Amino acid sequence: MAAETSRGYLIDGPEHARTLVLAHGAGAPMDHPWMERVSGLLAGEGVRTVRFEFPYMAARRTTGKRPGPNPSRVLEAAWREVIDDLGAEGLVIGGKSMGGRIASMVAEEAGVAGVVCFGYPFHPPGKPDRLRTTHLEAIQTPVLILQGERDPFGRREEVAGYALSERVRVHWLVDGDHGLKPRKASGRTEAENLAEAVGEAARFVFEVTGG
Repeated sequence: MAAETSRGYLIDGPEHARTLVLAHGAGAPMDHPWMERVSGLLAGEGVRTVRFEFPYMAARRTTGKRPGPNPSRVLEAAWREVIDDLGAEGLVIGGKSMGGRIASMVAEEAGVAGVVCFGYPFHPPGKPDRLRTTHLEAIQTPVLILQGERDPFGRREEVAGYALSERVRVHWLVDGDHGLKPRKASGRTEAENLAEAVGEAARFVFEVTGG
């Protein structure tokens, strides 16, 4: 079970292990079952995970209202604050969907070791012309994107045509949706896809931190 700190972080895994900071997606909090599951699996791989919430999501807990995501500048500032708090050296950052995307936008200037994105939102569903990849074309910080093959935010056949930096690695999960869940007819299970994604993420964390 995750430990909660005075700063509001949720932490899983060995205390002195390499750390991966995970931010939530646009619509679900840091303690969403998906985030809990992935954090627990990463802890089992020897990776310490630290979860936090963006201001709009934290506000939902106190106001009962459901505001949409903060502007990008606010989300980026929240990431910078967390990185400053934990220390950039040897730190890997990332998260689910929007959380991972914003992490990739601040990674270069922050000087972190790498970025892990679970389900990158390459474009809004149904709007493949509205790409969110400009900063990924020249990024030099190592990036691992764990993407479902049928993710409506960026399917395999679409992403193949993007001009991404050679430092961006995309690992495809069989028949996965935006949460990496496959259809029963695929012959794969959600547990298998999550285990594969987490295994790749853990290897990447150890790789970019010199482990």
